[in-house]
Amino acid sequence: MIQAEEQADLCDVHPVNPRAVEAARGQLIDGAAAARVAETFRVLGDPTRVRIIHALSLGELCTCDLAAVLGMSESAVSHQLRMLRLLNLVKFRREGHVVYYSLDDEHIRHLFLDSYRHVVEG
Repeated sequence: MIQAEEQADLCDVHPVNPRAVEAARGQLIDGAAAARVAETFRVLGDPTRVRIIHALSLGELCTCDLAAVLGMSESAVSHQLRMLRLLNLVKFRREGHVVYYSLDDEHIRHLFLDSYRHVVEG
């Protein structure tokens, strides 16, 4: 039996609008891209990684500075950065013995900011 909350998501009638279906189907994200987007959200589903993204949205930081900002060990931060780097969410540059991290591009910054605004305004 369908719960009342689930019932709210269902149409009372079942007419199919072929034009609307075809228009949506023509613009729908393909499976491979959907999997990559889902993986991005999965990785961003960790509060520590979200805080790293937030810190880096404020500016470039070295691993040591990130560890100090987050109150974590450099090793723990490095592990999280590796996961973010594998998905091209952050990038790094080396200056001598110091490794600096920044967001890979403005899309990541906007993804964070839009999500954050959604949470604080909702």
